[in-house]
Amino acid sequence: MKKGMTMTQKIIAAHAGLDYVEVGQLVNANVDLVLGNDITSPVAIKEFRKLGLDKVFDKNKIALVPDHFTPNKDIKSAEHCKMVREFAQEMEIVNYFEVGEMGIEHALLPEKGLTIPGDIVIGADSHTCTYGALGAFSTGVGSTDMAVGMATGKAWFKVPEAIKFVLKGKFNKWVSGKDLILHIIGMIGVDGALYKSMEFVGEGLKEISMDGRFTIANMAIEAGAKNGIFPVDEKAIEYIEGRTNREWKIFEADEDAEYSRVIEIDLGEVKPTVSFPHLPDNTRTIDNVGDVKIDQAVIGSCTNGRIEDLRVTAEILKGRKVKKGVRLIILPGTQSIYLQAIEEGLAKIFIEAGAVLSTPTCGPCLGGYMGILAKGERAISTTNRNFVGRMGHPESEVYLASPAVAAASALAGKIVSPEEVL
Repeated sequence: MKKGMTMTQKIIAAHAGLDYVEVGQLVNANVDLVLGNDITSPVAIKEFRKLGLDKVFDKNKIALVPDHFTPNKDIKSAEHCKMVREFAQEMEIVNYFEVGEMGIEHALLPEKGLTIPGDIVIGADSHTCTYGALGAFSTGVGSTDMAVGMATGKAWFKVPEAIKFVLKGKFNKWVSGKDLILHIIGMIGVDGALYKSMEFVGEGLKEISMDGRFTIANMAIEAGAKNGIFPVDEKAIEYIEGRTNREWKIFEADEDAEYSRVIEIDLGEVKPTVSFPHLPDNTRTIDNVGDVKIDQAVIGSCTNGRIEDLRVTAEILKGRKVKKGVRLIILPGTQSIYLQAIEEGLAKIFIEAGAVLSTPTCGPCLGGYMGILAKGERAISTTNRNFVGRMGHPESEVYLASPAVAAASALAGKIVSPEEVL
């Protein structure tokens, strides 16, 4: 007897040309978009060349976004980007975004309307799961799978089982999607959703903005998940409309869909949450942080570089000064968000407060550039990982938090809640 299917099962089935797929089944599915960046694309391009092909499966369904070390930080990164640029030109890739029009890939693609409900998106970057916020099945793959995807327009998947998160209530002031996903990862662990789909439902969704949903889906991988996914509601449709001419398809989970676990969460009970070194599940609520002095604060990345994040940062920084001896680096997710920050006066607030406003880049998040930590230094960051040496020296420390907590901490010189500085 066939059981009901989850959202993820339905999307995979549709793209595999099947009426039904079951958990654990291996399928070969068509993909709607193949993504690569300046670190992963060169490897994929070399593998693509080995196949002896002279064209990609569809020049409109590949996105190449140099964002990790761009603008180029050194000769090696320049060579990487040159390889990607030349490949994009040779293959006539439509969605190639160079410096000046680029952004952090997972902020840029939804903004450009390249990811829509019902899509399957694969990307040679683990945080490709971000697009689940729009009701797509999106997941990270290796560079070899990216190469095959560019060549064939297909990818293989093992159909994941799912965990259902039923959200109710509403956030308190200064609590956001980042706090929620850190709370969840702290609850279930970094392998708590290993190769599972994290499906977010419930009346509490109406309290979570699209920017918040992108943040939550983005960090599904930090719980080991294959993907995170949200139902498509009015907020999602409002976000998508005007960004694409493609038709989208809304998939809804069956009422009798099976879940390995159902977890209910009252948003009103979630507190500002900080992830201590050296794993994202090492969480504490802001009232249990203690006295943790910081040397640097980073606000941005594919997790929290959107306009809502910059607005809450400005709300806290306005008329105040970053603590002497603390470096505050702010990175808008895209050029469009950067421009919006200028037009809304946010950029002026940041600079007057003593922050650095950077071009969109992933640089600090992976210890690439634009904010490397020295031995013994501590950073509070709105990024997604705090592994040993993630942002620099192996003996540095990274604490993950929301933009509100990061901004407040930059003012105080130690990790604090926004209430403590306002």
